[in-house]
Amino acid sequence: MLAQRTQGVRPFLAMEILERAQQMEHAGADIIHLELGEPDFATPACITEAGKAALDEGLTHYTHSLGDASLRTEIAAYYRRRYRVDIEAGQVLVFPGSSPAMMLLFTALLNAGDEVILSNPCYACYPNFVRYAGGIPVEVPTCEEEGFQYRPEDVAARISPRTRAILINSPCNPTGIVMEPERMRRLAESGPLIVSDEIYHGLTYGGAPEHCILKYTDNAVVIGGFSKAWAMTGWRLGYLIVPRTFVRPMQALMQNFFISANPAVQRAGVAALRLADADVSRMRGIYDERRRYLLRALPELGFSIPVEPRGAFYMLINARHLGASSLELAFDILEKAHIGITPGIDFGTQSEGFLRISYANSLENLQEAMRRLHAYVLKKS
Repeated sequence: MLAQRTQGVRPFLAMEILERAQQMEHAGADIIHLELGEPDFATPACITEAGKAALDEGLTHYTHSLGDASLRTEIAAYYRRRYRVDIEAGQVLVFPGSSPAMMLLFTALLNAGDEVILSNPCYACYPNFVRYAGGIPVEVPTCEEEGFQYRPEDVAARISPRTRAILINSPCNPTGIVMEPERMRRLAESGPLIVSDEIYHGLTYGGAPEHCILKYTDNAVVIGGFSKAWAMTGWRLGYLIVPRTFVRPMQALMQNFFISANPAVQRAGVAALRLADADVSRMRGIYDERRRYLLRALPELGFSIPVEPRGAFYMLINARHLGASSLELAFDILEKAHIGITPGIDFGTQSEGFLRISYANSLENLQEAMRRLHAYVLKKS
């Protein structure tokens, strides 16, 4: 019998859709994948070349457990340059991906029964990280009409003596919404530690504001990484920026559980921050073209998007006119239209009846997906 904590980890429905889609592909079906949030671009050449050069130089040994000094220094410089926030390289902790960073953070932060405030909907894995660490996710419902953003007064009402953190995510998965700066400021002033997942920074459109939580408070942890804006998902490189008092206790955990991140990958991360601005800008422009296409096409099929998503590469669309169960609907669309789409229930009860579409796919594939979806909607009518 496995430990009870493993039984509390729920399946990731985006992966359930993907795995069924792969079975269908193996049987000969042509599937358009809009279910996963993975850039469809190759990693920029300047990054790949730096990683290769690091291997050629023999960088195949352990680094400092907190991360190679050159990368930690570069991340601190990047935040000073981009956000005008003053952090020290010593506050940066480097991990083999942002997911391990979250797991270690909540393990360090939570005693059994401690609470973390989450929005509903939110990224599907957040509640699982909290539960696995022994904590209790406390959900704050949000509404479609406001882009599923927190209302700070609703958050304040859920703060209790057991509240250890408020988790925010902007740009947001699954909605693509960028949090309004005033909401972010008010949350920062609410008292508890703010854990700010900023993994989609660098992917905002139409002049949307992109503020680091450290602009508003030092009582915060930033979750960051290279997977999304730099198209480095398989490289597995993430980081935390933490208050100074967190560093030494978390270092002991990192020494025991991770030892260190891959040294050649860390060298590639330095190149990403120094050399890849033009590549990120190019990819962002292409994402924006796809985003604008979907903002025109989806309402014509009856899908509601009352607040324009201006970040990441997602849209959470209201599909209740097609059925009450988003899980059943997503599998039905997969089976009949051969489009992989994530059911809204993966992200919380407030997004039941919604579908999340990822536009990390080519414009041509998105256009074909809309043709197939149009045919599906007509048959459902």
